[in-house]
Amino acid sequence: MSTSTSTHASAGPHLSEASFDFLEELEHRNNREWFLEHKPTYELELKERMLLIADAINVGLTDFAPEHVRPPAKAVMRIYRDVRFARDKTPYKTHLAAFWPRQGLEKTGGAGYFVQIGVHGVMIAAGSYMPAAPQLFAIRQYLLEHHQQMRRVLSAVERTGLADPLEGNRLIRSPKGFDAEHPAADLLRNRQWAVTSNLPGDAALGADFTALVLDRFRAMTPLVNLLNVPLAEVTPIQREAAAGRR
Repeated sequence: MSTSTSTHASAGPHLSEASFDFLEELEHRNNREWFLEHKPTYELELKERMLLIADAINVGLTDFAPEHVRPPAKAVMRIYRDVRFARDKTPYKTHLAAFWPRQGLEKTGGAGYFVQIGVHGVMIAAGSYMPAAPQLFAIRQYLLEHHQQMRRVLSAVERTGLADPLEGNRLIRSPKGFDAEHPAADLLRNRQWAVTSNLPGDAALGADFTALVLDRFRAMTPLVNLLNVPLAEVTPIQREAAAGRR
């Protein structure tokens, strides 16, 4: 996929060779002592640059998804890993990431935009990657009446050439409680509702990086908007109940 075409201004914030040198070394020295020794580099070449990238993406989102704009400090995800229940106890992620859910749906699993940047590649995504049980049920219920609209949206997104076809992490059979003969049966088997675009890692080093991300976010927006119709109906109480907290 070409990374040279963009409908946005070409100059914008991006990572540096020093950013990637840090991430490459972190893959081999993923421990607290090394990280603390090199934290000034992290703060300047990774954290600060990522905040600038998030800010530039916010500016672009105001054109086509203003309800997804959020403070850069909230959009950018922490580099610290949650190792409480993980077999891998390395304390740091070896990539950078940011997420823009729809305002008001942050706590109920709304669809949104996501970018992950690493030495080995950049992933740009939008939608609902792994919706929890209440969110997935809400999407499936909505598709019973709106499956044709979803098909049109997925087809339009794919035709842009800026997103790969939805994979869906599909079930082999129709989910329990849904008619296997329903016209939406193939869509109902999906467990994942995000489309992605993958670029080489060095795409993040170019002055057109944020433009490349925004081009893809814009192309993916119809899917985000469609998913947020049913997802907006999921309440925090429903989510907590599904997680066994109520």
